Amino acid sequence: MQFFIILLPIFCIFLIGYIAQKKLNFDIANLSKMSLYILSPFLAFKTFYTHALTTAYFYYIVYVLALCFLLVLLVSIWSHFMKYNLKERCALILGSCFMNNGNYGTPVILVFFGAMGFDLAVILMVLQQFIMSTIGVYYAAKGSDYTENVSQKEILKQVLRMPVAYGALLGIIFQLLHIPLTKEIMLAVSMIGDSSIPVIMLILGMQLATLKIKQLDVAKVSFALIVRMVISPLIAALLVYFMPIDLISKHVLIVIAAMPSAANTTLLSVQFNTKPELVSSATFLSTIISLITLPIVLWLVNPPIIF
Repeated sequence: MQFFIILLPIFCIFLIGYIAQKKLNFDIANLSKMSLYILSPFLAFKTFYTHALTTAYFYYIVYVLALCFLLVLLVSIWSHFMKYNLKERCALILGSCFMNNGNYGTPVILVFFGAMGFDLAVILMVLQQFIMSTIGVYYAAKGSDYTENVSQKEILKQVLRMPVAYGALLGIIFQLLHIPLTKEIMLAVSMIGDSSIPVIMLILGMQLATLKIKQLDVAKVSFALIVRMVISPLIAALLVYFMPIDLISKHVLIVIAAMPSAANTTLLSVQFNTKPELVSSATFLSTIISLITLPIVLWLVNPPIIF
């Protein structure tokens, strides 16, 4: 029961966004642009500035990159086999290869693994944020209508224009150089950055309000769900087997890999028009299905707190 109570606020925000879009008909594209270009860079800066970098980051960096690479490779092979076009392949990558280990994953890890697990979850959130702002943006731009006949160089320029990665890098630089910020400045940074999380969740709810049942591509969404909820934690279990870390950390990495699709992917798919109906469907349905799959994964890894 505690598991469902933790997730209740998340679903309430989705519902509010859904109702708001139905009643007020917001311009979702402009809201997405505001979140990507204004709010998210401040969150990235704050996250990288306030969490100390340690040698353990090396193992976690290898883990998140390897997991992302293997999932992208799997989706790409399947897309080639099914003869999906570039836009469909990129949308599937967005909807299945990036997990929501921030506003969804961290509270779950805190409850079931305690403070030690929570610290690791925050580190993974930081790394995932950086991957989303680079690899995620790359595939969103690559699947855009505007880059269909554009070179790789132009697509990379699209990635470089996104300010989230610069916010993260600036946070790292400020931390390594021990550049102090006043309490007032950090308060302003925190207020802007922290607001990005509920805004992204509201935008996901709004995007879901624009979907029609006939738009739901069952085959593609089903594959995205299988990759995100089943294959991802299995690959994670294989990866952590070879990592020289403690057992609890291995369990946390596996559970994080079983989280639903990241809400940021909907943001990127809307911004670049990379089949947002497919990405948002995968995000929403994986979040719903996680109510069943996550308790199973938590039980299989035998967490220290039994629910």
